Amino acid sequence: MVLAAGGGRRYGGPKALVRHEDGRLLVERAVATLRDGGCTRIWVVLGAESGRVRDEARLAGVELLDNPTWKSGMGSSLRVGLAALAELAETDAQAVAVLLVDTPGIGPEAVARLLAAASGGSGALLTATYKGRRGHPVILGRDHWPGVTTLATADVGARAYLIAHAADVQGVPCEDIADDTDLDVPPEG
Repeated sequence: MVLAAGGGRRYGGPKALVRHEDGRLLVERAVATLRDGGCTRIWVVLGAESGRVRDEARLAGVELLDNPTWKSGMGSSLRVGLAALAELAETDAQAVAVLLVDTPGIGPEAVARLLAAASGGSGALLTATYKGRRGHPVILGRDHWPGVTTLATADVGARAYLIAHAADVQGVPCEDIADDTDLDVPPEG
C-alpha cells in the first residue's frame, strides 16, 4: 500500500505528482517499488489533487482509494487503506507492506528483503531499520490491522502501535540497500 494523499504543504504541492529524476511521478515510482519488490496487489491511498493524480499517473492494475480526510494527516490514510483491505471480500491478504510516496530512496530490494523476512503471516510486524532506527517500508500482518487503525492519528501512522508492541516488531536492516529519507522540500537549484 502506498500512502500518497498528502498535500505537500512544505514541498509546494502533492508529492504524488512530483516528477522524480528518473522521469516518473513519485506515485508511479512507489508503485513500481512495491511491485518489483514482490507485492502482488497494490493499493494507493489518494487525497490532495486525487483527480489530477488519477489523470496524470500511470497506475494501471492498481487499486485507488480516496481519503476524504487527508488533511488530518497520514494516520487517516493508513486507516482508510487498512479498512478497505479488511472489508474487501476478495482479498485474503495476510499482511500489507506500507510505503510512503515521498521516499524515493527505497527501492524494490528493501521491499523484497522485508517480504523474505516476514514469516509470521497474519501476525507479521516488521520495519526496515536504518542504523537501528525504524523506518519504511513497514509490514503489518492482518492481526495487527485493528490495533494500528485505532492508534493511527495525525501524522504518526503506525508509529504509536509499533512503539506499544516494540517487543513484537522485527527490524530488518536495510541501510546497505536503501535510504528512507523523505522529500520534505524541493531540492535547491
